[in-house]
Amino acid sequence: MYEDKTLTCKECGSEFIFTAGEQEFYAERGFVNEPQRCKPCRDNRKNASRPEREMFVATCASCGSEAKVPFRPREDRPVYCSDCYAKMKEEQ
Repeated sequence: MYEDKTLTCKECGSEFIFTAGEQEFYAERGFVNEPQRCKPCRDNRKNASRPEREMFVATCASCGSEAKVPFRPREDRPVYCSDCYAKMKEEQ
């Protein structure tokens, strides 16, 4: 019923594919307009309004390496680097 279409992004001018599956999804949701921007431009627009996350530097309680975390570390709670945190999650 639907066939892939090649569209041109109105923001960057590159061509992108509006797949048959995406067209079906749009139709199911009642959307009548085709997308005007490619996926990277849509993502950039969506993330532009989001403030940058402040990152804090901490020392990993397990291996002692430097870890950057999106929260202010507290003295009474251990902080782990992403590798040590992943290992701990696997062991649970």
